[in-house]
Amino acid sequence: MFKSNAWKLALLLIALVFALAACGSSDDSEESAGDQNEDNQEESNNKEEAGSYTVEHAMGETTIEGKPERIVVLTNHGTEALLSLGITPVGAVQSWTGDPWYEHISEDMEGVEVVGTESGINLEKIAELDPDLILANKMRQEEHYDKLSAIAPTVYEETLRGDWKINFELIAEAVNMQEEGQQVLDDYQQRIDELRTKLEEEDKLDTKVSMVRFMPSDVRIYHKDSFSGIILDEIGLARPESQDVDDFAAKGVTKERIDEMDGDVIFYFTYHPEGEDGEAVEEEWVNDPLWNNLNAVQEGNAHEVSDTIWNTAGGVRAANLMLDDLEEKLLSE
Repeated sequence: MFKSNAWKLALLLIALVFALAACGSSDDSEESAGDQNEDNQEESNNKEEAGSYTVEHAMGETTIEGKPERIVVLTNHGTEALLSLGITPVGAVQSWTGDPWYEHISEDMEGVEVVGTESGINLEKIAELDPDLILANKMRQEEHYDKLSAIAPTVYEETLRGDWKINFELIAEAVNMQEEGQQVLDDYQQRIDELRTKLEEEDKLDTKVSMVRFMPSDVRIYHKDSFSGIILDEIGLARPESQDVDDFAAKGVTKERIDEMDGDVIFYFTYHPEGEDGEAVEEEWVNDPLWNNLNAVQEGNAHEVSDTIWNTAGGVRAANLMLDDLEEKLLSE
């Protein structure tokens, strides 16, 4: 009798253990499912709060869901625009000079993957980064629009020429940060206004500013419709008569036209692409007696500045750094 009751008691205890285990497992499962549901609901709520918005651009319209967090940018100036808005892209095209980024942005580009160059993007690398927004340019990447759009929502700028602020505004709209973007532009405009006032106070606003660019295969005199020319025009600085025209630049300039380079002040800059010798072209010209006979050179008013800042980068950070150069060189004389 005792053995029979003992076995019955043992069986009851075993059954009770399994029952408790099953309840615990069920509770854990329900708790886990509940946590997952809460996470999914939170993610859904975040997207719902961010909403969706549609951006008109050079290739049509693009609808973007929620807040883009993994952005690939395919222009150098676009990279500067994102950085100025506090956004670090997951991927970007390599800078035209630098290894792989321009010096003035390199410290903010840690961890950013290179996805080719503006004129040679790497579609496979872009897809691997799983972006939720791609920023591109029609002049550079028009033929890739369908493939890029198949990877992620894609917004295209129309052109690379003209006022840099037009593309900046489109980028700010594409990332749904128009107010922050406007603040960046307002801060820039304040610097323009302050520099103009200082130049007026020192009677230097009528200073005729000349711009010359040396390249491995070309020498150019820059006019008003260039990155740096537009900035000079915004300030209200004067230009030599031959440069006071609404186009990009005089290209293929020979030494027979060297007089067109003169002004009250000359800013010259040299493009140094990898594997080519732009510096040799610069040295040939600035050591020529014809160059050294220019009034600005004789008076010590010919200043070498960064090609990246004055021409190649073309973004908001470069624009502000160019203002630094102008203030230093024009107001210290």
